[in-house]
Amino acid sequence: MSRADELFIENVKDILENGTSTEGEKVRPHWPDGTSAYTIKKFGLINRYDLSKEFPAITLRRTAIKSCTNEMLWIWQKKSNDIHNLKSSIWDEWADEEGTIGKAYGYQMSVKHHFKDVNEEGLKNAFGDRYLEHAIFDEDRQQWTMDQVDKVIYDLKNQPFSRRILTSMYAFNDLAEMNLYPCAYSMTFNVTADKETGKLTLNAILNQRSQDMLTANNWNVAQYSVLVHMLAQVCDMQVGEFVHVIGDAHIYDRHIPIIKEMIERPTHPAPKLWINPEIKDFYDFTEDDIKLIDYETEPQIRDIPVAI
Repeated sequence: MSRADELFIENVKDILENGTSTEGEKVRPHWPDGTSAYTIKKFGLINRYDLSKEFPAITLRRTAIKSCTNEMLWIWQKKSNDIHNLKSSIWDEWADEEGTIGKAYGYQMSVKHHFKDVNEEGLKNAFGDRYLEHAIFDEDRQQWTMDQVDKVIYDLKNQPFSRRILTSMYAFNDLAEMNLYPCAYSMTFNVTADKETGKLTLNAILNQRSQDMLTANNWNVAQYSVLVHMLAQVCDMQVGEFVHVIGDAHIYDRHIPIIKEMIERPTHPAPKLWINPEIKDFYDFTEDDIKLIDYETEPQIRDIPVAI
């Protein structure tokens, strides 16, 4: 049994046995037929995964590693809100007539901000001779501007022990123009030094305001674990802990029988992650640079109803 399987089973059993039902309450989500989508939920789940020991993919059913990596890169690398730049249809329900999800997710990662602790020498250290592709100097304010992803890379390479290496997509001034408020909205990165080797170790926390445990739990765990692996590789670090904090962890009413069947399935050992060792620039990664080796799973679950 993988650690991801173990935690998933513990989490959903706890929700089913000790959670609170929203049945009869006024809820926003609904099923495609218009029926209100009620949940059983728990507040404040915290799961820890040691990425140095195993990759946290469940084996109760298959997690599509290339698809979830593609979505992560759509947000973090392409910094896009256009579903035409995405290889899956998971965002189609929230797209507007122009095919965007508004000022959400990748849009927020594309916005450039002023930083008083960024300098030209550090930019060259982080991005080499192409640093001007990642930062713009504001002559009026005498400060460099860059987006959140590039600031993370800048800090990991220049000031790795900073306690301020984080991102946030929950921009209150833009919420009215988002087609869906961000669920996985914040990453905090923290670097430690290995006590034996001195090698820098990259740890991270994913903060998530809400999660559909059946459709999205391991999808998010896997894709953000891949992100940690990618950033660690391009910043010459090893991976450490990935911590997943979920505010509202819930199981939808129509998912309960699926969950109950799923957690009675046999489990298998965790797979191994292969990441292309030739990639040294975060912006060169594609989903094809990621593979899960020896990934034995139970059959996929098809046609899961999705609340919108």
